[in-house]
Amino acid sequence: MEQSKIGIAVVGTGFGQKVHIPGLQAHPRTEIVAVYHRDLDKAKDIASANNIPHACNKIEDIVAIPEVQGVSISTPPFTHYEMAKTVLQASKHLLLEKPTTLVASEARELYHLAGKKNAIALMDFEFRFVPSWQMLAEMLSAEYVGQKRLIKIDCLMSSRADATRPWNWYARKDQGGGALGAIGSHIFDYISWLFGPVRRLCAQLSTSIPTRLDPTTGEMKPVDADDTCTIVLELADGTPCQICISSVTYQGRGHWVEVYGDRGTLILGNDTQKDYVHGFRLWAAPAGKNLTEIEIPNRLNFPQNYTDGRIAPFIRVVDQWVQGIDVGEAMTPSLREGVYSQLLMDLAHQSNEFSKWVEVPDLEDFL
Repeated sequence: MEQSKIGIAVVGTGFGQKVHIPGLQAHPRTEIVAVYHRDLDKAKDIASANNIPHACNKIEDIVAIPEVQGVSISTPPFTHYEMAKTVLQASKHLLLEKPTTLVASEARELYHLAGKKNAIALMDFEFRFVPSWQMLAEMLSAEYVGQKRLIKIDCLMSSRADATRPWNWYARKDQGGGALGAIGSHIFDYISWLFGPVRRLCAQLSTSIPTRLDPTTGEMKPVDADDTCTIVLELADGTPCQICISSVTYQGRGHWVEVYGDRGTLILGNDTQKDYVHGFRLWAAPAGKNLTEIEIPNRLNFPQNYTDGRIAPFIRVVDQWVQGIDVGEAMTPSLREGVYSQLLMDLAHQSNEFSKWVEVPDLEDFL
């Protein structure tokens, strides 16, 4: 028996237009019935170009459309809390981009609101759905490395290395800009997924390019959002974890996760700067042996690849969302995972501000 389509509104048309719209249109169970842009004429143009029946420039108008059952939000971080709250208060399902909100207390409020309204809310933490990452998770679960000795994570990119790149919200800490929000939100989520909770952390956040040109005023404006982060974590099981993030490293080595244990080593890496999905490869070595590349089994591979590598894992995120909507239960990664990622980011900012280690509370206690 054919299952009915779920009507979705897409809110945000940057990443939303590149990934959410094609991903939702490709999924067999979702139908985009509305699109939001703060400029109504642009919303209408995007709707027309993608055969979407409704165009709106107010989130209240989006949730008032009867056909809208769920809303995907991919607007800048400083808009997430109010928009997501409006969606959940209307008892609509929610698919939210990271970082979750600006502070963990807002994320926690959304988590409880989703539960109260029986709305299924999912975070777009797409690394969980990339084949090579899923293989890494399986090998870690099988105790391939044994007792973990060190976890080392690098994400060294050049996306903002050009100092002439213009000033916008990304340059502002108070609007959720910076490398920690853009990249660290993912890293904190997959650390929890792959390795478990964090006991304490110590972070240093810095800004290499202190001013950028505001294209609307022609003035140089200050940048207070971080572009480089070095973070040390101690996991709940005692394993040390080192993280280095930068968005200003020309010829940076890309994104790498190295796990060293007493029985072996696992290394997942992608040295490309353009596509953070297609480029990942996984290597493994038993203790004392050379690294060899692991072939990813077909059962984990995407059924279809896209020119933009972000679309295929996003479709798997939508799969999770749809399953949750069908059974009426929150699926991972839910707002619960979004709260934890945001909490760790908050504590990283706190650690940087006071130049000290900070303890990480148990998530259950925080919720």
